[in-house]
Parts: sequence; C-alpha cells; structure tokens
Amino acid sequence: MDITGRKLFVKALEEECVDTIFAYPGGTVTDLFDELYKTDSIHMVLPRHEQGLIHEAEGYAKSSGKVGVCLVTSGPGATNIITGLADAHYDNIPLVCFTGQVPLALIGNDAFQEVDIVGMTRSVTKYGVTVRSREDLGRIIKMAFYIARTGKPGPVLIDIPKDIQTASGTAVYPEHVEIRGYKPNTSVHVGQLKRAYKLLKSAKKPLILAGGGVITARAGDKLLEFAEKENVPVVTTIMGKGAVPTKHALYIGNCGMHGKYAANKAVSECDVLFSIGTRFNDRITGDLNEFAPKAKIVHIDIDTASISRNVVVDVPVVSDAGLALEKLLEWAEPKKTLAWQNQIKIWENENPLAMRRDRGMTPQMIMEHISRNYPKGIYVTDVGQHQMWATQYLELTSENSLITSGGLGTMGFGLPAAIGAKIANPDSEVVCISGDGGFQMNIQEMATAAVEGAAVTICILNNYYLGMVRQMQQLFYGKRYACTCLRRRVTCENGCKGPSASCPPYVPDFVKLAESYGAYGIRVEKEEEIDAAFAEAKQHTDAPTIIEFMIASDEIVLPMVKSGNPMSEMILK
Repeated sequence: MDITGRKLFVKALEEECVDTIFAYPGGTVTDLFDELYKTDSIHMVLPRHEQGLIHEAEGYAKSSGKVGVCLVTSGPGATNIITGLADAHYDNIPLVCFTGQVPLALIGNDAFQEVDIVGMTRSVTKYGVTVRSREDLGRIIKMAFYIARTGKPGPVLIDIPKDIQTASGTAVYPEHVEIRGYKPNTSVHVGQLKRAYKLLKSAKKPLILAGGGVITARAGDKLLEFAEKENVPVVTTIMGKGAVPTKHALYIGNCGMHGKYAANKAVSECDVLFSIGTRFNDRITGDLNEFAPKAKIVHIDIDTASISRNVVVDVPVVSDAGLALEKLLEWAEPKKTLAWQNQIKIWENENPLAMRRDRGMTPQMIMEHISRNYPKGIYVTDVGQHQMWATQYLELTSENSLITSGGLGTMGFGLPAAIGAKIANPDSEVVCISGDGGFQMNIQEMATAAVEGAAVTICILNNYYLGMVRQMQQLFYGKRYACTCLRRRVTCENGCKGPSASCPPYVPDFVKLAESYGAYGIRVEKEEEIDAAFAEAKQHTDAPTIIEFMIASDEIVLPMVKSGNPMSEMILK
C-alpha cells in the first residue's frame, strides 16, 4: 500500500530510533509537522530561533552519541542553520537536518522563501541533496543517517520540496543502503600502525597528542590504558580535553595558542609526537615551520584528507582512534621515560598554570568551584575567554565531559548546546559556562529551556567586554577598545581606554532577565559566595538558573601565543 511522503518521513525517523527532533515550523514544512503531531514516539522541541535549534541538536548529539535531528522551513529557516552546519562540520558532530523547499515546479523561479540551500551548504556538509522523486525519499533518508554517523561523523542536509511531502509512493523504508563512492574506513592498516609503534618505541622523549577524534570515538579509556602501559606523557587539544583524566600523572595539559607552558615546551622538545585524532589546525601549530621541530610525527586520523594537510607527517595511519588504540594495546609495553617526565615537571614548576589569588574572585576560582560542585556534570562552554579558562582549569574525569565549539569557534553555541545536552541527559547536571557577550547571541533560548524544564545551571562570567578581542586590543592594539565594551553608549566619549566611575550601567540585568523567563537569577561578586549559589541552583529543578559572576575587566588568558608565531614564543605575564 502506498503512503504519502509525510507519512514515510515520520516512519523513517521512527525506524532510525529518533526520539527527539529540534524543529521550527513554516510554510513548506507544515505537512511534516502535521504528521509529527500525530505520533507520541518523537518529542518535538520548539526553539526560538533556528540557529539556537541546530546548536541544541549539536549538544544533544555530542552528549548522547546519537544523531541530532533538525527540521526547518525553506528560505530564512534554512539559511539560519548554516552556522550550525559549519560548526558541526568542523567538530565532527553527526546531524541530519531536514529543510522544506518550494514545490519542484517552482524551483529556480525565485519563488517566495526559495533558496538553493544544498548549493549554499555544500562545503560544510558531508552530503546534501534535494529530493526530486517521491520514490527516492526513503532511500535518501536512510543514506542521510548512515553518512552522518559513519566514518568521520558530520552534518547531512536533506531538502524536501512541499509536493514530495504530499505525493504518494512506496511505504517501504530500506533496512540497508549501498552508496557508490562512500566506503568509510572500518579497519586499520596494521603495517602502517606497526611502523608508527616502532617509531614510538625508539623515542627517548615521546609525547602523545590527543585531539577531538579520541572523544568522538569514545576511546578515552583505551588511550589512558595505552599511555599507562607505555609510560608516555599526554597533551591534548582543547577538543581532546578530557581524553585522559586531568589529574593523571601522565597528563601535562592543553597545548597550542593558550596551552600550558609545559605542554607547549614538551611539543617543541619531543623527539616523537604520536598524535591521535587531531587536524593540526593553526591554533595548535602556530608557525608551521617551527612546530615540533625535533620530532618525527605519527598521525592517526579517520579522515584521509586531514593527514599531512597542515603538517607533513612521517607515518600516516588512516583509522578510527578506537580501532587503532585497540591494536596498539596488543603491543604496548613500558618505556623508560623518567628523565623526560622529570624535565616536563621542571617546565611545569618554572611557569605553572595559575592566576593570582590576591585580586578577588578570578575565573580560575570559578572553574575550581564548578569542578567541586558538579564532579559528574556535563560542562558546555560558549566561545571566548571563559572557554579558554574552562579548558585550562576544569577538572575532567571519566565521570564528566566537556562540550565546546572548537573548529569554528561559534559565539552563541553555549546556551543552546547545553539545553540540547540536558534534553538528551535529563538526569545529569549540565553546566553552561558563557561570557556576557556570547550568552546574548542566543539569549532567546532561555525560553526554550524554561518551557522544556531544562534545569541548566548557566554561569555567566561578566567582565563587561567582548573579552577575547579586548585582550588582543590590550596586548597588540594600544588599548584601542573598538566595539568591545558592552557598556558603551552613543553618549560615551571616543578614545576610552578602559572602565571608570563614569561608565553607564550594563544592560541587561541578567538576574531580572532570568526572572522574566520564569527562571532563576543569582549574582556573585566574591569567592565565598560561589558554593552557596551553586547549592541554590541545584534546588531549582524545574527551570534554568543564571549565576552571574562579576569578574575584573582586565583579566586575560595566559599563556598566549600571538597568531602565526611559533608556540615556543609564549606570552606568560
């Protein structure tokens, strides 16, 4: 018996075990919404903006390991998710995003709310297609889920014209799909891996560099076991933070632009850099000519295109991080690295990662209290200084996790991604760490959190500025704070060099704003108030709680390496 495209759409989602869809209605998807309304098996989350919607789907997918599913209308509904598609593309998050489209006969005629969303997003999706035949609908949806979750995960976009949704066709949803030209790697080249391991065994100063691919593969336990068996120190990218427990004796810290002094020194001085699941982007390498200058480099990554694209490596291994580590564990045996580890400890003691404690409440203190109060929490950050402080000072174990926007660095990611994580993990404590600037980019999602009963604890570090850009202006642009002061008004004088008693009040009042959304608001100005604020937030299980932490405007993230400089040239004070 034939059924309509809209019925097959819902059947397909149910067959793929989709329990949640982040969806915003509009003219070209009303038929799909009408069909979804009839089922109790799929929870529809109505965000307040499509960009918030796709970030919520990212948080849901990243925290659960499932595919995040989105549904938006054509035209502006579709274009509003492009930033999220790019974010998911760079951070390898599996999404299937459905967009409505005008009827087939109108495509190409500049119809109302018609855009070529497939063409617009081709560079930031794993696969994108407009369905042009009702008979292809089931196969294409099956392909979408398969492509999104296999190989290097990523976003897929399926554009469904309105007449395809109402047309009748087969009720069959395929169990399997064969895609010519798409054969994700599901094995590891043992010969190449043996070459890599032989190089590691010959090293006197070996170093493991773990990236986000280890987290995506959920291979942290295997990495830890391998590092322990080999007795080799570990550094991470910010996306790899948490791959091994941060208090482990072999863990040094993050490397890169805002990496730990000892971690960057270790990368500069090691003789073998054994990297797993990283792209070697510019935030990690700095000046490519000076990156790991003394090292032979092994690169294990699931994406063939990532290997030797930025850093030419000595031994490439195309493999999922988990598969490679499973095989490496069969060969692992301890190395004598005591002298090397002692040298790393000397660097650590020379320039430990710490902020002054004699100037009031600092971001380090806030992160330390978060770690103590939410030891099993899901931490989600926005983008900016607070993100770097979180990756520097949060304590991560096997019982908690960190979600952040790494590749694209998307301000506005934090709040909606935290909501998505809470919806996926209703029994877990979810902490959103944001700046006052980034929080306001998707502030409307407070309504989504309130109506969903998503009791996220939102920590806003308020320094009155767009802090990361302000930091660059302070260090490299003569303290010319162009468009970074969030208190600035048209009545302010030009040439402001920083806050003074004459500054206008800050807007909005985040405590009152929280209350206007039916949420809770707390303001914290001293370290001794932090634990009480978290205790109060934990009592609020029916709605989110905003905790506004008032921090100094001139706090900066250190160490720092100026963009394009070698990682050995760190600004430390």
